[in-house]
Amino acid sequence: MKQMFVAVLACATLLSAQIVGAAGPTGIAFVEAPEMSFGVCAADNPDKAFACARERCVKGGAPTNACARRAWCYPSGWSVDVFMQHKEGPHWHQYSCGWPSLEAAKKAAEVLCDRELAPYLMECTPVRFFNPSGVEQKQD
Repeated sequence: MKQMFVAVLACATLLSAQIVGAAGPTGIAFVEAPEMSFGVCAADNPDKAFACARERCVKGGAPTNACARRAWCYPSGWSVDVFMQHKEGPHWHQYSCGWPSLEAAKKAAEVLCDRELAPYLMECTPVRFFNPSGVEQKQD
């Protein structure tokens, strides 16, 4: 009887671990080919998410070798892509993720673009927001 109990308990533990893993949190990956394309994907591990994001970057018109890994967050949370340009000309995208809500991601963008904290910037604008599943959210 004790052996049967142990066997049932072991099976229940393995099954619950599989269920939690299947329904557990996802991470989000950002890939960028400067001046060409970008890709964003959510998945349960970085390799899957970056592979998916790279495919999307290539579909956007960039060669595979130009689509570089930029950011990974786990769990994904809400994310923001902020365009930044230095006063001397160079520009880039800063990705911030893992936020508990869209409002929090917007506040993160405000902090990133705060001229008192970053006086070297001539431009700073949040350009895209993504939900925890990696879906871009339309902005007003």
